This record gives sequence, structure tokens and C-alpha cells, in this order.
Amino acid sequence: MKQESFSDMEYRCRKKKTKREEFLEIMDEIIPWEEWVSLVVPHYPTGKRGRPPIEIETMLRMYLLQCWFSLSDEGVEDAIYDSYAMRKFMGINFFEQDVPDATTLLHFRHLLEEKGIGKLSSDQ
Repeated sequence: MKQESFSDMEYRCRKKKTKREEFLEIMDEIIPWEEWVSLVVPHYPTGKRGRPPIEIETMLRMYLLQCWFSLSDEGVEDAIYDSYAMRKFMGINFFEQDVPDATTLLHFRHLLEEKGIGKLSSDQ
């Protein structure tokens, strides 16, 4: 069980959820995360060299925030630091981990584009 932060306690006492938070909660429920992660796994670095890779689901969540809110790589990084709703969607607790940086997202996005992950084929 994750320990609740002071921010979590404070936000839980609010009287109203924002439309952004409601949208992100719905997306979190309906997206088949395991299925989407399995599409990326064969192409994702294993971490045998260099620093360990960030979890695929974390990177997918960051990429989706970027797409949904039309943000740049740096913009989505800043927005996650700034927005409780986005941080909650990402599952990031600042006591335990940092937000992936813009360059990491750039490399992840390029991987998805190069491998054609997420493109609809013409026969669908």
C-alpha cells in the first residue's frame, strides 16, 4: 500500500473535482494498460546497458498526457509537476520518484513512431 502524502490528504478534502481530473480518472479505467504495455515490451530497452529504463506504463501515461493536452515534451514535464490531477494519473509520488524528463519522453515518442506502435492499419 502506498503511503498517502499531504497533497493527497489535502486534495481528498476538496468539494469538487476538476473536469481534467474526471477525464483522467475515466481514461485510467478504460485503457487496457497491460495490453498496451505488451505492445511496447518487444521494442523497449532492457536496461542491460546504461541507466535502468523507466517503466513502460509510466512513459505511456506521460505520452498520452502530451497528446490529450497538446503539450510539448518540456510542457508535459512541467504540467505533471504543476498539476495534481496529472501527477495522480501518472501515479507519481515525489517522495518515491521523479517525473521522467522531456528527453526521456522524446526518445520514447520516437520509439513509438519508428516501430509504428499505435498506428491504425488501413485494413482495420
